[in-house]
Amino acid sequence: MKTLEIKTTDLKKLRKAMEKELNAKRYEHTLSVAYTAASLAMVHGVEPSKALIAGMLHDCAKCLSNKKLISICEKNDLPVSETELQNPAALLHAKVGSFLAKEEYKIEDEDILNAIRYHTTGRPNMSELEKILYIADYIEPGRKHASNLPMIRRMAFRDLDGTLFKILEDTLSYLHSVSGHLDDKALKTGPLDPMTQETYNYYKKSLRKGQNE
Repeated sequence: MKTLEIKTTDLKKLRKAMEKELNAKRYEHTLSVAYTAASLAMVHGVEPSKALIAGMLHDCAKCLSNKKLISICEKNDLPVSETELQNPAALLHAKVGSFLAKEEYKIEDEDILNAIRYHTTGRPNMSELEKILYIADYIEPGRKHASNLPMIRRMAFRDLDGTLFKILEDTLSYLHSVSGHLDDKALKTGPLDPMTQETYNYYKKSLRKGQNE
């Protein structure tokens, strides 16, 4: 596998760009995800510089308005589902972020772009980098209230697939628990993206298969 060569100056440019584009809270989250992802990458044999870049750019579209997110998709022929239209901030920022990472920040590595694209929903048969970013976004030190967080943080450095599945399981449980309640929490969370359920089903089957072999 070819090693991605990233200059320190490039990472500094990305940090400065994100500090400008994001609000203070989102920027701190971004740095935390980037360095958590790099730590996981070192443990699991993934190039740390790729994890750093993916982490640094994963929320590059997060502070855009719903109107702007939809507009970027429309202008650039990015498909938007009905579910995504119901909650653009949560479900479109990853898709738009992947687009901006390529067009604005000149990232050409498809693995990095896919990691950004699927860091909120996951997808079946994720690459190691995709899993790492998805998990890092969930376990970074700034997170306080996610279910089973101490256990998941310990798992993350031993078993990517098991950790991914546990996060998906807890996420789906939470989303289903609030989906039937018309309160502020449910409205903020928004509808469940079908891709999350598909990802859960895939890894449930995959882990069972591994246990039976």
